[in-house]
Amino acid sequence: MRCQSLAEFKKPLISETRPDPTVSGTEVLLKVTANGICHSDLHIREGSYNLGQGQTLSFGDRGMKLPLVMGHEPTGRVIATGPDADEIDTSKDYVIYPWQGCGDCHQCNMGRENYCAAPRYLGLNVDGGYADMIKIPHARYLFDMGSLSPEIAAPLACSGLTTFSALKKVEDTIKVAPVVIIGAGGLGLMAIGLVKAMGGLAPVIVDLDPAKREAALAAGAAKAIDGAADDAVAQVQAAVGGLALAVIDLVGAESSAALAFDAVGKGGKIVMVGLFGGGAPWPLPLIPVKAVTIMGSYVGSLQEFGELMELAVNGKVPALPTQTHELEQATNLLDQLEEGKVIGRAVLTP
Repeated sequence: MRCQSLAEFKKPLISETRPDPTVSGTEVLLKVTANGICHSDLHIREGSYNLGQGQTLSFGDRGMKLPLVMGHEPTGRVIATGPDADEIDTSKDYVIYPWQGCGDCHQCNMGRENYCAAPRYLGLNVDGGYADMIKIPHARYLFDMGSLSPEIAAPLACSGLTTFSALKKVEDTIKVAPVVIIGAGGLGLMAIGLVKAMGGLAPVIVDLDPAKREAALAAGAAKAIDGAADDAVAQVQAAVGGLALAVIDLVGAESSAALAFDAVGKGGKIVMVGLFGGGAPWPLPLIPVKAVTIMGSYVGSLQEFGELMELAVNGKVPALPTQTHELEQATNLLDQLEEGKVIGRAVLTP
């Protein structure tokens, strides 16, 4: 098995050749056909999140063990199954749901494995898809891709699901007023297409990068606004037609969170998705005064992924701008992503 592994935080990935994985019980082994490069991978490589006020959340302190094969947006074709595995069509390609839980806790029993306290997330807690093979514990994590190509389907496992789950949390307002989406990277561009697929009005996009704003407009955004403009909040509200009912922050920086709070109206919702880092910038008295709901949204559930894949297979989710690359380019692509040079999604095809 060829793979790209994180052997030391803050360092380039290393190329490894390991023995091919073997399967037992309900396990399934797949040949990886594609794996997306996600912004979250930058935090994994760094080894921590910036929590603001001088605090960090260290992955090493929370049990992440290295070396680790990164990658949580995999697609693949089944090449081996354990003796207790469900019957699987080996002629099809599948997208793999990566947010796998322990299977025993309250959250897992409620179908919310993405909230499991002892998770087995691919590329974070167990080896992921920066490889030419991947092993998963059960066939229930496999979703038929239909006629989608692997490089188009792979980002649905994270950027697609993460934005879909966030939009589901404000689904009651997206047909009434445009949702404001802060960040026009891979998640933001995916969100534009998903809003349309869910029957919502064209969203208003905010981003600092003019190239990404252009990409957002090309993808169908109603308006793309420079978040650094002195009158950014006024521009957002003018584009929405008043105070925003819902803002989704795909960046998660102090500046983006502040803009979201200023743009949202009374009784509105702010959904925090991005993990850039920092401390909350909101004046506490204004939270009840504005009656604003501030909620986090972390990836998405297995059920939500099923709903998303049904939309995608039926052609209702526009494909992201995507570039494919060889597996050995993983470190270079992470560097480009960190420098803001990736528009849409970069995908590894082993």
